[in-house]
Amino acid sequence: MDLTTLRAVLKNLRQSALPSRFEKAQQPDPQTLQMGLRTLRGMVWVELSWQADAPRLVQVKPPERQGAGSTLAQQLQHSLRQLALVELHQAGFERVVEFRFAARPGEVIQRTLVLELMGRHSNMLLLDAQRQIIALGRQVRDHQSRVRPIGTGDFYTPPPSLQGQPPEQHESYQRWRERLTLLPLSLKKALQQTYQGISPPLVRQLAGSNLHRPVQELDRTTWETLHQRWMLWLDCLNRECFSLQFLNQTEYQVWGDSPSDNNQLALQLGDWYQKGLNQRALDRLTGEVRQRLSRWREKETQYLNEQEMRLSSTSNCNELQREADALLCLPNPDREQIDRAQKLYQKARKMRRSVAVLKERIEHHKQRLSLIEGSETFIDDLYGAGWENASARIKALQDLRSECGDLLSPSGGRRERKRREASTGHPQPLELISPGGLRLQVGRNHRQNDWISLRQACSGDLWFHAQECPGSHVVLKASSGLAEDADLQIAADLAAHFSRAKGNIRVPVVMVPTDQLQRIAGTGPGTVRHRGGEIRWGEPDRAEAQLASGRLLA
Repeated sequence: MDLTTLRAVLKNLRQSALPSRFEKAQQPDPQTLQMGLRTLRGMVWVELSWQADAPRLVQVKPPERQGAGSTLAQQLQHSLRQLALVELHQAGFERVVEFRFAARPGEVIQRTLVLELMGRHSNMLLLDAQRQIIALGRQVRDHQSRVRPIGTGDFYTPPPSLQGQPPEQHESYQRWRERLTLLPLSLKKALQQTYQGISPPLVRQLAGSNLHRPVQELDRTTWETLHQRWMLWLDCLNRECFSLQFLNQTEYQVWGDSPSDNNQLALQLGDWYQKGLNQRALDRLTGEVRQRLSRWREKETQYLNEQEMRLSSTSNCNELQREADALLCLPNPDREQIDRAQKLYQKARKMRRSVAVLKERIEHHKQRLSLIEGSETFIDDLYGAGWENASARIKALQDLRSECGDLLSPSGGRRERKRREASTGHPQPLELISPGGLRLQVGRNHRQNDWISLRQACSGDLWFHAQECPGSHVVLKASSGLAEDADLQIAADLAAHFSRAKGNIRVPVVMVPTDQLQRIAGTGPGTVRHRGGEIRWGEPDRAEAQLASGRLLA
């Protein structure tokens, strides 16, 4: 969040949150604080984050209750109780905001909450009336910073002054150009090193395609156009006339040729930041689970190859038997030949006994590889489900990560899985509504597949699964009503969509009454076999269109 955006957010918050009474604080993660403020028009929630790669001050919608028991949240709850937010202060081009609290407007400031938005040096500090630090988001020790160590009990000192000149509207065009051309730099570096408050996004908005051109190569027309943009930005900044425009998925602009007041700017930015942070968390979590599955796949493939090699080496047991028979069939075998024949018989018997064990091990490793392949399919489905809430997708991926750990890690095991299932409660599969009003359940991991197909299924329910392909189980709750052809078709489409074959135009899908499903003993959850069944054709694209439209969402 750069200075221009911060000024825009502060203007918006002054209109919506001043004055207001502090009511609640919670800390959803170690670098973020959410603060609830009561105004005459209702509650306003503000999010303050000193996260190194995304420091921000935004307004958010009423959040979930989480993190109210953290030490920092409790310190704020105690220190700001019965106080009112009476002032939002930000000076010059510093990205430092002070939330000033008093008993009521016009009285002495008793507490100050300072938010410093400075990249990896970002921080949040709570000060008392003498500006002594009561609590802080991140303690900075002497060995971490010789310039400005920060700790509880210290008196607050502001950050070191910014380098460069503060931009001024009354500066002449000639003087402005001389400053920028003093050194042979690119236009981007010249702007950022010469003036304060110039962020990379702002440089792109000001300079456009001339961003990386050396300042000596710019002609007079380019300089004049750039100066016009420069003066327009300064005018918007000084008059605090802002309007939010989203340029693309990763950039926005709060100033422009025709800025207008935007009462929801801080809230819209809060939504935009949350969407980006959710996507980042989704990418990080997906990469982590994929990496773990890849390591497990390599190990299981290695173990499988070893067992198959051992099994292939047992194929000469009959040859050893014949060799031993030949030794004992000699006219006068000596003692050494008899001993050798006995050893050959023992080796042949050992090989025959090991065949069953080796085949069992091979089957075990194949089942684990099948679990890994199915887990990869679930990851693909969750990551690509743009129609679904990002928070729900993150939660589902976290569940899948825990489940894979239980099923595939050496420390997993049945007892550990049961303990975790008891602590996390029942699985929460995706629930949809068919065109005929019947409930549809879709398993998004192995445990959910097992839950809907074997443990929650009733007589009359129908089970759908892509034929001979890893994917989700889909159960149509036909036990609660008559299933029409449209209901059967959408269930088949969903089974095709939530499978490894979702890239095909049409996918064969097996439809079986849940009464005919049987758990395969000794295998992972969600592994079933069935008798009979009917083949229907599902279209993944049709299911995706229905999901995107929201018609199936319960």
